[in-house]
Amino acid sequence: MPPHRLRPLDLQHGVVELAHGSGGRATHQLIVELFQRHFGSPQLAAGHDAGILPPPSGRLAVSTDCFVVSPLFFPGGCIGDLAVHGSINDVAMAGAQPLGLTVGFVLEEGFPLAQLDRIAAAVGCACERAAVPVISGDTKVVERGKADGVFICTTCVGIVPSAVHIAPDRAGPSDVILVSGTIGDHGTAILSQREGIAFETDIVTDSAPLHTLVAAMLDADPDLHVLRDPTRGGVAAALNEIAASAQVGMQLDEAAIPVHPAVRSACDLLGLDPLHLACEGRLLAVCDTRSAARVLAKMQAHPLGRNAAVIGQVVSDPLRFVELRTPYGGRRILDWPAGEQLPRIC
Repeated sequence: MPPHRLRPLDLQHGVVELAHGSGGRATHQLIVELFQRHFGSPQLAAGHDAGILPPPSGRLAVSTDCFVVSPLFFPGGCIGDLAVHGSINDVAMAGAQPLGLTVGFVLEEGFPLAQLDRIAAAVGCACERAAVPVISGDTKVVERGKADGVFICTTCVGIVPSAVHIAPDRAGPSDVILVSGTIGDHGTAILSQREGIAFETDIVTDSAPLHTLVAAMLDADPDLHVLRDPTRGGVAAALNEIAASAQVGMQLDEAAIPVHPAVRSACDLLGLDPLHLACEGRLLAVCDTRSAARVLAKMQAHPLGRNAAVIGQVVSDPLRFVELRTPYGGRRILDWPAGEQLPRIC
């Protein structure tokens, strides 16, 4: 074999080597033989250092996120599709429709190429299903023991329609609070895989891209006040963040909050609160009372919002408490999560 040629990658038995991050022939080979098999877009094919997008008509929304989830593969997904969905959802929560995505991989020396190929395939499939192309990317390799297999960093660029103004400080007294589906599914799926806990019913991640659901909701009410995806810290953290930004309180009906029975059982068993567990394909919405029924109907008609529900309302409260009405007639404060119930959830 000529000295300027490298042997084809052994995607079944090969591993990541330091040379794959050198920027030389080995890096080029990894890009061509592994990543380009799964990521296809005109921007990548152009071979520029930057992906070129046409100038949009509207306001740009940009979000960057890093994913260090452990384990890398879990029921219903992996770090690859999770990274795509998480970045898309961040711009969707501003009311944006995503235009493109950049992906950066930090790889540990010795990581199996077969697993990397599965992760890259998941990224490609998630982008194809969401119709959001990978327009640029990067790969770095660190020494063995300096990382945990694979870390992924993503940036998503989206466009916000001129009539849309979604912001956490827009929540106001008498507004209605909605959730798009059952909560805590992702956190419980990660926990079951990490700890090897078996439940009677399979629990899979709720990870999904939410931009089409958001578009349907905006069709019902272009003046949606707040959107938030309850990832780290779950519903509790997300609602407390909104209450703090808008300087309001919230009153929730605990019985109205949808929780999968298996998730509730797992939380009871392990002493966890589903309101503190991460979701990766759910959203919280705050809208005017007059449009709540229309928004809820649109959510329930969408595949990602079938279990959507009204869970409470915004109230005037200088203390900015998020309060739960329990099924037994009592009340309790839903405070910020104290510490991290489950680290490396995304």
